[in-house]
Amino acid sequence: MNYKMLRTKNAAAIVALLAGATVWGLIWHPYRVLERAGVSAATAATLTYFVAFLLGLIFLRRSLAQLRPSWALAFLALAAGGCNLGYVLATVHGEVMRVMLLFYLAPLWTVLLSRLLLGERLYMAGTAVIGLSIAGAVVMLWQSRQGLPVPKNGAEWLGLAAGFFFALTNVLIRRTAHLSIEIKSMAVFAGVVAVGLCVLPFEPGPVSLPTQPLSWTLVLAVGAVLLVINLVVQYGLTRTPANQAIVIFLFELVVAAVSSWLLAGEAMGVKEWLGGAMIVVASLFSGRLEEPRKG
Repeated sequence: MNYKMLRTKNAAAIVALLAGATVWGLIWHPYRVLERAGVSAATAATLTYFVAFLLGLIFLRRSLAQLRPSWALAFLALAAGGCNLGYVLATVHGEVMRVMLLFYLAPLWTVLLSRLLLGERLYMAGTAVIGLSIAGAVVMLWQSRQGLPVPKNGAEWLGLAAGFFFALTNVLIRRTAHLSIEIKSMAVFAGVVAVGLCVLPFEPGPVSLPTQPLSWTLVLAVGAVLLVINLVVQYGLTRTPANQAIVIFLFELVVAAVSSWLLAGEAMGVKEWLGGAMIVVASLFSGRLEEPRKG
Protein backbone atom coordinates (compact mmCIF):
# COMPACT_ATOMS: atom_id res chain seq x y z
CA MET A 1 0.00 0.00 0.00
CA ASN A 2 2.78 2.40 0.90
CA TYR A 3 4.60 1.54 -2.33
CA LYS A 4 1.47 2.28 -4.38
CA MET A 5 0.98 5.58 -2.59
CA LEU A 6 4.60 6.50 -3.27
CA ARG A 7 4.21 5.67 -6.97
CA THR A 8 1.02 7.75 -7.13
CA LYS A 9 2.70 10.76 -5.53
CA ASN A 10 5.68 10.45 -7.87
CA ALA A 11 3.35 10.29 -10.88
CA ALA A 12 1.47 13.35 -9.64
CA ALA A 13 4.75 15.25 -9.25
CA ILE A 14 5.80 14.36 -12.81
CA VAL A 15 2.40 15.43 -14.18
CA ALA A 16 2.75 18.72 -12.28
CA LEU A 17 6.14 19.38 -13.86
CA LEU A 18 4.85 18.49 -17.33
CA ALA A 19 1.97 20.93 -16.84
CA GLY A 20 4.47 23.62 -15.89
CA ALA A 21 6.60 22.82 -18.93
CA THR A 22 3.54 23.12 -21.17
CA VAL A 23 2.59 26.54 -19.79
CA TRP A 24 6.18 27.80 -20.04
CA GLY A 25 6.40 26.57 -23.60
CA LEU A 26 3.46 28.86 -24.44
CA ILE A 27 3.93 31.82 -22.08
CA TRP A 28 6.18 33.73 -24.48
CA HIS A 29 3.25 34.44 -26.80
CA PRO A 30 1.09 36.67 -24.53
CA TYR A 31 4.21 38.67 -23.65
CA ARG A 32 4.85 39.23 -27.36
CA VAL A 33 1.22 40.32 -27.75
CA LEU A 34 1.72 42.86 -24.95
CA GLU A 35 4.98 44.00 -26.55
CA ARG A 36 3.14 44.71 -29.80
CA ALA A 37 0.54 46.64 -27.78
CA GLY A 38 3.29 48.96 -26.53
CA VAL A 39 4.07 47.31 -23.18
CA SER A 40 7.72 46.31 -22.93
CA ALA A 41 8.61 42.76 -21.92
CA ALA A 42 10.21 43.92 -18.65
CA THR A 43 7.15 46.00 -17.76
CA ALA A 44 4.74 43.20 -18.70
CA ALA A 45 6.68 40.62 -16.66
CA THR A 46 6.81 42.91 -13.63
CA LEU A 47 3.08 43.63 -13.87
CA THR A 48 1.97 40.03 -14.33
CA TYR A 49 4.09 38.77 -11.44
CA PHE A 50 2.83 41.64 -9.29
CA VAL A 51 -0.71 40.50 -10.09
CA ALA A 52 0.26 36.94 -9.11
CA PHE A 53 1.77 38.28 -5.88
CA LEU A 54 -1.39 40.22 -5.00
CA LEU A 55 -3.60 37.23 -5.77
CA GLY A 56 -1.31 35.12 -3.59
CA LEU A 57 -1.75 37.54 -0.69
CA ILE A 58 -5.51 37.10 -1.04
CA PHE A 59 -5.83 33.36 -1.59
CA LEU A 60 -2.77 32.09 0.30
CA ARG A 61 -2.92 34.38 3.34
CA ARG A 62 -3.50 31.53 5.80
CA SER A 63 -0.47 29.63 4.54
CA LEU A 64 1.68 32.77 4.81
CA ALA A 65 1.14 33.03 8.56
CA GLN A 66 4.20 30.82 9.06
CA LEU A 67 6.42 33.05 6.91
CA ARG A 68 9.79 33.80 8.47
CA PRO A 69 12.35 35.83 6.47
CA SER A 70 15.57 33.94 5.81
CA TRP A 71 18.62 34.12 3.57
CA ALA A 72 17.57 30.89 1.84
CA LEU A 73 14.22 32.43 0.90
CA ALA A 74 15.93 35.64 -0.29
CA PHE A 75 18.36 33.70 -2.51
CA LEU A 76 15.46 31.68 -3.90
CA ALA A 77 13.55 34.88 -4.72
CA LEU A 78 16.51 36.47 -6.49
CA ALA A 79 17.35 33.31 -8.46
CA ALA A 80 13.71 32.95 -9.55
CA GLY A 81 13.59 36.64 -10.44
CA GLY A 82 16.62 36.34 -12.70
CA CYS A 83 15.28 33.14 -14.26
CA ASN A 84 11.75 34.29 -15.04
CA LEU A 85 12.52 37.84 -16.10
CA GLY A 86 15.46 36.70 -18.22
CA TYR A 87 13.30 34.03 -19.86
CA VAL A 88 10.58 36.53 -20.77
CA LEU A 89 13.02 39.10 -22.16
CA ALA A 90 14.93 36.47 -24.15
CA THR A 91 11.89 34.80 -25.75
CA VAL A 92 10.26 38.14 -26.61
CA HIS A 93 13.34 39.68 -28.23
CA GLY A 94 15.07 36.57 -29.59
CA GLU A 95 14.29 33.58 -31.79
CA VAL A 96 12.24 31.32 -29.53
CA MET A 97 13.89 27.99 -30.34
CA ARG A 98 17.45 29.36 -30.42
CA VAL A 99 16.91 30.93 -26.99
CA MET A 100 15.40 27.68 -25.74
CA LEU A 101 18.48 25.68 -26.70
CA LEU A 102 20.70 28.00 -24.67
CA PHE A 103 18.18 28.05 -21.80
CA TYR A 104 18.12 24.27 -21.69
CA LEU A 105 21.80 23.91 -21.19
CA ALA A 106 20.42 24.08 -17.63
CA PRO A 107 20.90 20.31 -17.06
CA LEU A 108 24.63 20.92 -17.06
CA TRP A 109 24.26 23.59 -14.35
CA THR A 110 21.86 21.36 -12.42
CA VAL A 111 24.30 18.47 -12.30
CA LEU A 112 26.91 20.75 -10.75
CA LEU A 113 24.60 22.66 -8.41
CA SER A 114 22.67 19.63 -7.16
CA ARG A 115 25.97 17.95 -6.35
CA LEU A 116 27.34 21.01 -4.52
CA LEU A 117 24.19 22.10 -2.69
CA LEU A 118 22.15 18.91 -2.29
CA GLY A 119 24.70 16.12 -2.37
CA GLU A 120 22.71 14.34 -5.10
CA ARG A 121 24.71 11.91 -7.24
CA LEU A 122 24.18 10.81 -10.83
CA TYR A 123 24.66 7.17 -11.75
CA MET A 124 25.04 5.56 -15.16
CA ALA A 125 21.32 5.41 -15.97
CA GLY A 126 20.85 9.03 -14.98
CA THR A 127 23.82 10.13 -17.05
CA ALA A 128 22.39 8.32 -20.07
CA VAL A 129 19.00 10.01 -19.61
CA ILE A 130 20.53 13.48 -19.42
CA GLY A 131 22.75 12.68 -22.40
CA LEU A 132 19.69 11.60 -24.42
CA SER A 133 17.78 14.74 -23.48
CA ILE A 134 20.63 17.07 -24.43
CA ALA A 135 21.21 15.11 -27.65
CA GLY A 136 17.52 15.52 -28.44
CA ALA A 137 17.77 19.27 -27.93
CA VAL A 138 20.78 19.46 -30.24
CA VAL A 139 19.11 17.32 -32.94
CA MET A 140 15.91 19.36 -32.76
CA LEU A 141 17.48 22.83 -32.69
CA TRP A 142 20.81 22.54 -34.49
CA GLN A 143 21.20 24.78 -37.53
CA SER A 144 24.52 24.51 -39.34
CA ARG A 145 24.32 28.07 -40.69
CA GLN A 146 24.23 29.39 -37.11
CA GLY A 147 27.19 27.35 -35.92
CA LEU A 148 27.71 26.19 -32.35
CA PRO A 149 25.08 27.09 -29.72
CA VAL A 150 27.02 30.10 -28.46
CA PRO A 151 25.11 33.33 -27.67
CA LYS A 152 25.28 35.79 -30.56
CA ASN A 153 23.16 38.64 -29.20
CA GLY A 154 21.74 40.04 -25.99
CA ALA A 155 18.61 37.91 -26.08
CA GLU A 156 20.63 34.72 -26.37
CA TRP A 157 22.93 35.69 -23.51
CA LEU A 158 19.81 36.32 -21.44
CA GLY A 159 18.53 32.88 -22.40
CA LEU A 160 21.79 31.29 -21.24
CA ALA A 161 21.79 33.25 -17.97
CA ALA A 162 18.11 32.45 -17.37
CA GLY A 163 18.93 28.75 -17.77
CA PHE A 164 21.58 28.97 -15.05
CA PHE A 165 19.16 30.74 -12.70
CA PHE A 166 16.51 28.15 -13.59
CA ALA A 167 18.79 25.36 -12.47
CA LEU A 168 19.73 27.29 -9.32
CA THR A 169 16.04 27.93 -8.54
CA ASN A 170 15.20 24.23 -8.86
CA VAL A 171 18.05 23.26 -6.53
CA LEU A 172 17.15 25.95 -3.97
CA ILE A 173 13.52 24.82 -3.97
CA ARG A 174 14.70 21.32 -3.10
CA ARG A 175 17.06 22.72 -0.46
CA THR A 176 14.21 24.63 1.20
CA ALA A 177 11.91 21.61 1.38
CA HIS A 178 11.01 22.62 4.96
CA LEU A 179 9.18 25.67 3.60
CA SER A 180 5.63 25.40 2.29
CA ILE A 181 4.83 25.49 -1.40
CA GLU A 182 2.82 28.66 -0.90
CA ILE A 183 5.67 30.54 0.77
CA LYS A 184 8.15 29.56 -1.93
CA SER A 185 5.70 30.55 -4.68
CA MET A 186 5.26 33.98 -3.10
CA ALA A 187 9.04 34.31 -2.93
CA VAL A 188 9.19 33.63 -6.68
CA PHE A 189 6.61 36.32 -7.42
CA ALA A 190 8.31 38.85 -5.15
CA GLY A 191 11.69 38.05 -6.68
CA VAL A 192 10.53 38.72 -10.24
CA VAL A 193 8.88 42.00 -9.20
CA ALA A 194 12.01 43.09 -7.31
CA VAL A 195 14.38 42.24 -10.18
CA GLY A 196 11.95 43.80 -12.66
CA LEU A 197 11.84 47.08 -10.75
CA CYS A 198 15.65 47.13 -10.82
CA VAL A 199 15.67 46.58 -14.59
CA LEU A 200 12.95 49.08 -15.57
CA PRO A 201 15.10 52.23 -15.04
CA PHE A 202 17.49 50.87 -17.70
CA GLU A 203 14.75 50.48 -20.33
CA PRO A 204 15.59 52.45 -23.50
CA GLY A 205 12.38 54.49 -23.30
CA PRO A 206 9.90 55.59 -20.65
CA VAL A 207 7.93 52.88 -18.89
CA SER A 208 4.61 52.42 -20.66
CA LEU A 209 1.67 50.83 -18.85
CA PRO A 210 -1.17 49.13 -20.75
CA THR A 211 -3.66 51.61 -22.16
CA GLN A 212 -6.25 49.24 -23.62
CA PRO A 213 -8.75 47.14 -21.62
CA LEU A 214 -7.73 44.07 -23.62
CA SER A 215 -4.10 44.50 -22.56
CA TRP A 216 -5.05 44.82 -18.90
CA THR A 217 -7.25 41.72 -19.23
CA LEU A 218 -4.28 39.82 -20.64
CA VAL A 219 -2.04 41.03 -17.79
CA LEU A 220 -4.58 39.86 -15.20
CA ALA A 221 -5.12 36.53 -16.95
CA VAL A 222 -1.39 35.80 -17.20
CA GLY A 223 -0.95 36.79 -13.54
CA ALA A 224 -3.67 34.32 -12.49
CA VAL A 225 -2.12 31.55 -14.60
CA LEU A 226 1.28 32.27 -13.04
CA LEU A 227 -0.17 31.90 -9.54
CA VAL A 228 -1.74 28.52 -10.30
CA ILE A 229 1.12 27.06 -12.32
CA ASN A 230 3.77 28.12 -9.80
CA LEU A 231 1.91 26.28 -7.05
CA VAL A 232 1.65 23.24 -9.31
CA VAL A 233 5.33 23.35 -10.27
CA GLN A 234 6.44 23.90 -6.66
CA TYR A 235 4.53 20.75 -5.74
CA GLY A 236 6.40 18.82 -8.41
CA LEU A 237 9.82 20.25 -7.63
CA THR A 238 9.51 19.61 -3.91
CA ARG A 239 8.88 15.91 -4.60
CA THR A 240 11.29 15.38 -7.48
CA PRO A 241 15.11 15.22 -7.49
CA ALA A 242 16.61 18.29 -9.17
CA ASN A 243 18.32 16.28 -11.91
CA GLN A 244 15.08 14.47 -12.75
CA ALA A 245 13.07 17.69 -12.76
CA ILE A 246 15.38 19.40 -15.24
CA VAL A 247 14.92 16.55 -17.73
CA ILE A 248 11.13 16.55 -17.37
CA PHE A 249 11.14 20.30 -17.99
CA LEU A 250 12.81 19.65 -21.34
CA PHE A 251 9.33 18.74 -22.55
CA GLU A 252 8.91 22.52 -22.73
CA LEU A 253 11.12 22.44 -25.83
CA VAL A 254 8.57 20.30 -27.64
CA VAL A 255 5.73 22.65 -26.67
CA ALA A 256 7.76 25.71 -27.63
CA ALA A 257 8.72 24.17 -30.98
CA VAL A 258 5.10 23.50 -31.89
CA SER A 259 3.81 26.84 -30.57
CA SER A 260 6.55 28.88 -32.27
CA TRP A 261 5.78 27.03 -35.51
CA LEU A 262 2.06 27.77 -35.26
CA LEU A 263 2.18 31.25 -33.71
CA ALA A 264 5.47 32.75 -34.91
CA GLY A 265 6.02 30.95 -38.19
CA GLU A 266 9.20 29.17 -37.10
CA ALA A 267 9.47 26.05 -39.27
CA MET A 268 9.39 22.50 -37.89
CA GLY A 269 11.15 19.78 -39.88
CA VAL A 270 12.07 16.11 -39.49
CA LYS A 271 15.00 16.86 -37.19
CA GLU A 272 12.80 18.98 -34.91
CA TRP A 273 10.28 16.16 -34.54
CA LEU A 274 13.04 13.57 -34.07
CA GLY A 275 14.77 15.65 -31.40
CA GLY A 276 11.46 16.27 -29.66
CA ALA A 277 10.77 12.54 -29.59
CA MET A 278 14.18 11.94 -27.96
CA ILE A 279 13.34 14.50 -25.28
CA VAL A 280 9.98 12.88 -24.58
CA VAL A 281 11.64 9.46 -24.25
CA ALA A 282 14.25 10.93 -21.89
CA SER A 283 11.46 12.44 -19.78
CA LEU A 284 9.63 9.12 -19.60
CA PHE A 285 12.75 7.40 -18.26
CA SER A 286 13.82 10.27 -16.00
CA GLY A 287 12.71 8.34 -12.92
CA ARG A 288 16.02 6.46 -13.10
CA LEU A 289 18.07 9.58 -12.40
CA GLU A 290 18.67 8.45 -8.84
CA GLU A 291 20.12 5.12 -7.81
CA PRO A 292 17.25 2.83 -6.77
CA ARG A 293 16.98 2.66 -3.01
CA LYS A 294 17.35 -0.78 -1.48
CA GLY A 295 14.48 -2.20 0.51
